[in-house]
Amino acid sequence: LQTQQRCGFRKVAKKQNEILHKKGVAPAPDPPAPHVPTRSFGRLVKPFVFTIGFTGCSFGGAAIWQYESLKSRVQGYFDDVKADWLEKIRPQKQGDLRKQVNQWWNTLSDGQKTVTGIIAANALVFCCWRVPSLQRSMLKYFTSNPSSKVLCWPMLLSTFSHYSLFHMAANMYVLWSFSSSIINMMGKEQFMALYLSAGVISTFVSYVSKTAMGRFGPSLGASGAIMAVLAAVCTKMPEAKLAIIFLPMYTFTAGNALKAMVALDTTGLILGWRFFDHAAHLGGALFGIWYISYGHELIWKNREPLVKMWHDFRTRVHWEPNRCV
Repeated sequence: LQTQQRCGFRKVAKKQNEILHKKGVAPAPDPPAPHVPTRSFGRLVKPFVFTIGFTGCSFGGAAIWQYESLKSRVQGYFDDVKADWLEKIRPQKQGDLRKQVNQWWNTLSDGQKTVTGIIAANALVFCCWRVPSLQRSMLKYFTSNPSSKVLCWPMLLSTFSHYSLFHMAANMYVLWSFSSSIINMMGKEQFMALYLSAGVISTFVSYVSKTAMGRFGPSLGASGAIMAVLAAVCTKMPEAKLAIIFLPMYTFTAGNALKAMVALDTTGLILGWRFFDHAAHLGGALFGIWYISYGHELIWKNREPLVKMWHDFRTRVHWEPNRCV
């Protein structure tokens, strides 16, 4: 069909040029051929370095974040006592919106509080997609495509990007549902490092798959990072019972659910299904499985030298001004 269309267009263009030539008008030049991206794995070197560097910085930053949280916990305890005392002597306002928000916030679990920021960021990016003047920038920076000129930062930004409301709602619902389990397993600092790293790693796997198959196109969504969260929870608690929201009467184990998701995405990748980015799903799931099985021991439990270095740096920075005084 494409060949017939091209031939037909050429015949029409030829007749138009003959008419223009008879009238003494210069014929219009042929339109330029569309750019076809080349399957060059050399363009993936920079994204690979970015993936390694960003993953290391994510877990390093999470270790420092945890150190600062533990250090400020004692001071926070006294601040809370003082705040409770002031709350008792302060006159209460009826219908205070801030008080109602605080009450709602206090009813959330630690996991739900952590993912609330992620959900808010996704909602903000979703609203930006609805601004016509931002469409070009959104397509450039908030979709990942190995044939694009910008390769690295979209690997992270596309993790917070959804164009469809249903797509965003489904992903955020799953993240909200598993937030308490994953935070109780590894804490909010390690979870954030896992989530952000999984988003970048799953995008890099998608880059490799698209380049190998020659099927270029933009991708977006948090599915790769959420698949890592699902895989981590299912690997850690394989006997936990799960159910589908629309079919709560049918339950299955987390281990079987993980096997089914991996099998489905593997089949889609082999058969070339293009409705979902199956390579990104697989990349996120495999990273989640690997991290629970090996990565926690290799990365998180070996953070002590970095934390000690940060502790010495903080101590030296706080001690030197006091010494000068």
